Amino acid sequence: MRAETMHGYYSYLEALPNSPDRDLHEMSHGESFLALLDRKIDSPGFFCLDEPEAALSFDSTLRFLAQLMELRRAGAQVVCATHSPILAAMPDATVLEVGEWGIRETEWEELEIVGHWRRFLEAPGRYLRHLDG
Repeated sequence: MRAETMHGYYSYLEALPNSPDRDLHEMSHGESFLALLDRKIDSPGFFCLDEPEAALSFDSTLRFLAQLMELRRAGAQVVCATHSPILAAMPDATVLEVGEWGIRETEWEELEIVGHWRRFLEAPGRYLRHLDG
């Protein structure tokens, strides 16, 4: 959820009588997102997520991946659109990549985003030299 959407949802939750979610506004965007997942997505189902990593740090993304893996073990199905090589690394996931070719099934190691991150981390200057400033 976008920060604005989350803020409105948290206000809604806080207004509910006896709400256990009165602390969400006191947390960072990423912390509140993870808390919300811990509290609300706790049983098998079908979850469709669009770039859920946007508010998350590296460590929080790993924690979120662990939550998704636990949901899957419990029988949930998850469809996740992501730019995160961390989330795309979920064991036993079917990985689909969207690009100029359309949609194709691929392996994590073959994802364009994984290649870009590897090259960037090896030598940031390769990418930074193309930026203005």
